[in-house]
Formats: sequence, structure tokens, C-alpha cells
Amino acid sequence: MTGLAERRGLDVDVYQPAEDSGLLAEATVEGAHGRVLEVGTGSGWVAQRVREERGLRVVGSDLNPHAAKRASERGVEGVVADLLSPFRADAFDTICFNPPYLPTDPDNEWDDWMEHALSGGESGRALIEPFLADVGRVLAPGGDCFLLVSSLTGYDEVIELIEAAGFEHAVAVEESFPFETLTVLRLSRADAE
Repeated sequence: MTGLAERRGLDVDVYQPAEDSGLLAEATVEGAHGRVLEVGTGSGWVAQRVREERGLRVVGSDLNPHAAKRASERGVEGVVADLLSPFRADAFDTICFNPPYLPTDPDNEWDDWMEHALSGGESGRALIEPFLADVGRVLAPGGDCFLLVSSLTGYDEVIELIEAAGFEHAVAVEESFPFETLTVLRLSRADAE
């Protein structure tokens, strides 16, 4: 299977666009403004769409160096980064994130780049929690954050984390599939005027 994927030009170490990517792109293209960061950029497809359709400067960050390279190949500034850690305060006006959200039993984990792209830990929120704890620092005043949430992750629990981090939220786009509902939430600072 790996040989076939490589012959078709797919990178087996990088998350490829899927339904969740399409929803995040739809919401972000509609609402993006100013300086844009896509956290967990994967193939860089969402970041590329925002850059091309809105004409904005977009940075695509990912812990996976293969993903940062793919984003760069799509004309997006690719950065190897662990969530938001390397970025300065108030650096971006728009941030979008399709986090790894599949709940994963620790006994069934595998150790490769695709696991990092898919596994959200036991709760499905292993990366959502630290992202929400830090996104307010990196988001400029008046900025917006687009966060994809799966029903598999515990929608109500994610809403509680969002509110605890000081954000208001609204549904930007939502779609139901046979095994989950995917929602892109638009977050803004609760104290913004």
C-alpha cells in the first residue's frame, strides 16, 4: 500500500485533506482576515486555499517536519512547531486548527507521524486543551479562531474548555456523517468589544 500511495504522489507521513479539512477550509476562507496561522497544517491544503482565495499571508505550522515541507511546497510558509509555542503574543488575526481528535486507547497506539495526525489521546482532547490554554496569547485583539470539533471528542466538554479560556463561540459550519458530527466553531475573545 505504501508503494501505491508513493506512486500516486501521496505522502504517507502527512495527513491528506478529508471531510474535516473541507469544513475547516470553508469556514476559514469565509472569515479569515489579517495574518493567518493554520496550526497542524498537514498537507497545507487548507492554508493554501485561504492564501489563494483570500489573498492573505498564511503560515502553516505542524510538529511533523514532512507536513511543514508540504505546506511550503504549496506556497505557504511552513514552520515546524509544537502547537503555538514559538509564536509571539498577538501575532495572528486568524488562527485555524483541525486538531487530532480521535480518542485512542493507549494500548492500541502506534508510533508514527500519522498517529500524531489522528490521535487525540484517550479523551480525544489531548491537543485541544493545551491549544485553548495558549491561543488567547497568540491571537491579536479582534482576532478570530476557527476550531474543528468532532462529536467523538465530547462537544460539551470542548465548549466548557472554550468558555474557561475566555472565548465566546458560534457555529461557523457543521455537517453530520454516519459516525460523527463535525463542527467548526468560530471563537472570539469574550472581552472583545
